[in-house]
Amino acid sequence: MRALTHRSYAYENGGLPTNERLEFLGDSVLGLVVTDTLYRTHPDLPEGQLAKLRAAVVNSRALAEVGRGLDLGAFIRLGRGEEGTGGRDKASILADTLEAVIGAVYLDQGLDAASELVHRLFDPLIEKSSNLGAGLDWKTSLQELTAIEGLGVPEYLVTETGPDHEKTFTAAARVGGVSYGTGTGRSKKEAEQQAAESAWRAIKAAADERAKAATEAEQAVAQAAEDDDTSSATA
Repeated sequence: MRALTHRSYAYENGGLPTNERLEFLGDSVLGLVVTDTLYRTHPDLPEGQLAKLRAAVVNSRALAEVGRGLDLGAFIRLGRGEEGTGGRDKASILADTLEAVIGAVYLDQGLDAASELVHRLFDPLIEKSSNLGAGLDWKTSLQELTAIEGLGVPEYLVTETGPDHEKTFTAAARVGGVSYGTGTGRSKKEAEQQAAESAWRAIKAAADERAKAATEAEQAVAQAAEDDDTSSATA
């Protein structure tokens, strides 16, 4: 249970042990397994790019999404104050708790078991990490992509609804006055990240289509020239 015990619960219940030491341990185990996997699967990438790919996987937002997928929030022991402010869905709490669980598995069952857990939970993220242009976060990646495409600097329009203790934020990612994606979240940052991801995927898909069309056009021209040469040679 210690891995699921947030400090707010511990403080309200006589100073019980918290999950913070396990979180510290789990963070190191997660980093080791992800780094080892990236190192082995990308033998030609330089250190700097490997670090960016790791940052795309080992970050609070990514860990929180994995935690939500496990419904981890339902099992965390929270204090009344944290419970009342939506703590079960806070990215930082979910991320920290997931790391604590990984640390607990490592202590109880060893590195092989912890590594197996990390692979089961994070391999999908590791596989798609190279899709992040900058490898850090979607806002950075979107800004890098729009610069490459000559579209300008992204802007984010954010609105909020709901009471103070349970706000929902909605963000729209706009580039050159055009909205390319929207996102929602419990925080402004989370909403902007989701909007940036949606916009990045839309712009990248359009860019890929243009590149594909250009390649096909070049191939058609080359084929036509080759056919003309063949016709001239046989005439």
